[in-house]
Amino acid sequence: MGILSILLWTPAAGVLLLALISGQNIQLIRTIANLFTTIAFLLACRLLSIYNSHDANLQFNEYFPLNPKLGSAYALGIDGLSMPMLVLATLLTSIALLASFSVSSGVKGYHICILLLEFGMLGVFLAQDWALFYIFWEVTLIPLFFLIGRWGGKRRHTASLNFVLYTMGGSVFMLISLLAISQYDLEHGGSLMSSMHQAAQDMPRVEQVLVLLGFVIGFGVKMPIFPLHGWLPLAHVEAPSPVSILLSGILLKMGAYGLIRAVVMLPEAAKLLQPFLIFLGLFGMLYGGLLAWRQRDLKAMVAYSSISHMGIVLLGIATLNEAGITGAVLQMTAHGLIAGALFLLVGLLYERTHTRNIQDYSSLVQVMPRFALFMTLTLLAAMGLPGSVGFIAELHTLIGGYSSSPSVVMGMGLMVFFSMSILIGSAYAVRTISSLFTGPVKPQMQQVKDLTAPELLAAGMLVSGVVLFGLSPGPLLDLSAATIAQMNGVISQRIL
Repeated sequence: MGILSILLWTPAAGVLLLALISGQNIQLIRTIANLFTTIAFLLACRLLSIYNSHDANLQFNEYFPLNPKLGSAYALGIDGLSMPMLVLATLLTSIALLASFSVSSGVKGYHICILLLEFGMLGVFLAQDWALFYIFWEVTLIPLFFLIGRWGGKRRHTASLNFVLYTMGGSVFMLISLLAISQYDLEHGGSLMSSMHQAAQDMPRVEQVLVLLGFVIGFGVKMPIFPLHGWLPLAHVEAPSPVSILLSGILLKMGAYGLIRAVVMLPEAAKLLQPFLIFLGLFGMLYGGLLAWRQRDLKAMVAYSSISHMGIVLLGIATLNEAGITGAVLQMTAHGLIAGALFLLVGLLYERTHTRNIQDYSSLVQVMPRFALFMTLTLLAAMGLPGSVGFIAELHTLIGGYSSSPSVVMGMGLMVFFSMSILIGSAYAVRTISSLFTGPVKPQMQQVKDLTAPELLAAGMLVSGVVLFGLSPGPLLDLSAATIAQMNGVISQRIL
């Protein structure tokens, strides 16, 4: 068994072990769940240390045929696109469990669902076979449905049902697109993913566009992009904060990851749909920012800001050039760290005060100085302040968008709308900082406890990543550079 299989099946082994333990032994359940997520994170770090970032090809390949007639296989591999997502997924899962000590009911079921969710997420990023990819994609729905519906807020049942219906609806379009490609003669010498890349080149142009639209709908629901975002605000608000960390930090990136793979597979169709995709990206940035600015609920504000930030990812993908795709991949990592930190900190604040209304707070810096430091740094990073990883991602996306514009006028127009979204993001970030940390201390907030040592560790890891990669983005850029250059070469060759 290779290192990829060991990493993939580590959370599943944790699920099997937890299933054998009595639900009354809460401390043992927490210890085992945290142990297996930590092992998965250490395995991902080990994988990162031996990964050759200069090699654009798949590495650590594992291949075992499952259905020779179809050509499907248990095919695993990683490249510069999946490597940062693996580390981010294992890191955020560990942090989510560190933030789950407030869960007091159904502890065994909760931790089993978290580990099962990690298993599905890792499978999505490791799979090098579209059939296997689709299976893992659907696996993530089951634990999320229960995590939101069982441990969520007052409207948890509506939120969980909306999430499943939206995502399953999108999955139908994705499945139709996969079946449309599979109708062509597939070479069964390699994985189904590589053979589908070959078959996609022989499809008529109109059919390529229809297939890519199916992928845009399927992956766009998960990202989410406007107007497929209806499930997200309610799911984020009602989900437990540790689940929101995973939902925003990783689950949204699964959609962007899949869309990048689809665009590289169908670059001619992507070129035809480029104006439409750029419009959706820019509109999502403005729309999400404006809705976030209107919110008074902190979790709702972060949820709508995710729509804006994922609009940047869509814009980067739609540029179809190296700078834009680099910006998209960086933004996926940046948003995972930033949104994860925001949901973590908002959740910890809610546990102490039982309110998420911004107007209920003031001058928390006097009673929670450590919380104030981390929250301020994260909000500044969310608005793309220079020195944060978000700024590096947005700069690359902006350069890529301007380079892809057919004329100077259109390029300037794109820069105007992009800048407007950044200003809107700055407005609600600065307003939140002002509301939380300035003014007189309200009587009901005078006894609020600051972050504890485990909470400092969890928040510190995320905020440190945001700042360190912002000040020194070289290692993060180098990790994906070779793979992105190869993808850009494939796109350029096919659309010229």
